[in-house]
This record gives sequence, C-alpha cells and structure tokens, in this order.
Amino acid sequence: MSPSKRHLSLSLAALALFGAAAAAQAQTALDDILKAKEIKIAIPTDFPPYGFVGTDLKPQGLDIEMANYIAGKLGVKVELLPVTTANRIAYLQTKKADLVISTLGKNPEREKVIDFTAAYSPFFIAVFGPKTLAVKTPADMAGKSISVTRGSVDDAELTKVAPPSTELRRFEDNNSTVSAFVAGQTQLVATSAQVAGNLMAKNPQLGTEYKFVLKDSPNFIGVGKGEDKLRLKVNDIIAEAKKNGDIDKMANKWLGRPAGELPL
Repeated sequence: MSPSKRHLSLSLAALALFGAAAAAQAQTALDDILKAKEIKIAIPTDFPPYGFVGTDLKPQGLDIEMANYIAGKLGVKVELLPVTTANRIAYLQTKKADLVISTLGKNPEREKVIDFTAAYSPFFIAVFGPKTLAVKTPADMAGKSISVTRGSVDDAELTKVAPPSTELRRFEDNNSTVSAFVAGQTQLVATSAQVAGNLMAKNPQLGTEYKFVLKDSPNFIGVGKGEDKLRLKVNDIIAEAKKNGDIDKMANKWLGRPAGELPL
C-alpha cells in the first residue's frame, strides 16, 4: 500500500472512530436523566394557556402539565426552566435543558439543529364565543358579527369559510380585536388558542368557549440533536398518553377541545 493510500485509510478510520464516539456521546441524555433522577425541561411562562404564572406564582398550563407528566412517567423529578421564544432552542443546544416543551412548531430550519418528538398538543386558530351562543360550524356564523385582526392568518382563514351574511369586523391588532369582543361589540372572535386563553383567563364572566377550528398547527417537543434514545422514550410516553386518553384530557382542560389526530 502506498504512503498516500495508507494515510487516507488511517484518516478515514480516524473519522469513523470519531463519528462513533460522537454518536455514543450524543446518546447519553436519557442515561444521565435516569442516573440523576431529574430531568430539566424548558417551558413558557408568558403564553397562556400553554404556560403562564398562576396566582400562586407557580408555572401552570398545558406545557407545564405535559412536562410534569413526562417526568412522572420516567420516574424522575423535574426542574422547570422558563424560556422565551428567542432562547428556547439555545437551551437544548447548550444542554441547559433536556427537553423543550414550549409550543414548538416543527420546520426544516429547526430540524437542522434539534430533533423533535411526535406532536403532543394542537396549536390552532379558531372561532370563540359565549356558551350561550349556538355556533358549531362556519354555517352557524351566518348573520352574526365576529372580530378578527386585519391581514392576519386568522383573517385569511376566517374569510375562506364565513357565510356572506357574516359581519366581519377587522381590527388593526390583537388587543383591539379582543377588546371589541369583550366590550360586546361583536358576538364572536376569531383568534389563536393563545390569545383566546388569555382572554378567557382575564374575563371568566363572559363564559367564552371554543366553537370550531379554522387552522391547526401542532406542537412538538424539542430534543437535543442525535439524542435518539431520549426522543424514542418520550415518543413511547406520548403514544401511550394518546392511547389512554391523557393527551385529550390535557387538551380539553386547557384548550377546551380534544387534541384529536396529531402527527408523528
């Protein structure tokens, strides 16, 4: 074998060994969690009903309940780490968190730097209104008034399905859209689950409820890149929770509707 070929063979062997070592190192998260008997999970605290601070100053919401649920199934304690939309992925990349449960949508850009479990909850745009108003389908909006934020995805999806006799009242921002509904200027409101959750929490006297969905965009749990053992374990927990109805119970509790069919 020539010196150049021998050098190439040694280089390839070294790369293979390095790759194997890196892969092995990347698979330690689940073992580390079980050994420490604790899991660190990044969660939102400013995004009701998924995550917010309650009157007892403790985090609560669907994402927090899911974090506690996973920790319970793993048989470990949980450390909840409040994050923002801007820094939540960095918490995974720097290993400050083992998982991110924070209304995280999956897209190709994010998949380059982190991995995702199966979906665990819906994130959706919907029509909301008082329990006293019988609205279950788009056709039921005929002759009724509804507030929506001008030029938003909410507006686009609502316009697609609203009967011609629906009075669409468009406002310049979410606050104005919600304020019009709260003040009784409209009978219904079209907005995201997050905005509606905040609306319902602040105005319980209105008896606002989910009516029907306009657009679904499910949430996934973020996992460190290459942490397949942890990802697959969490997937097993999610699959069992879907099967036994626990996922639907959480969605009903916090979102006012079952989770329904969620993608893997």
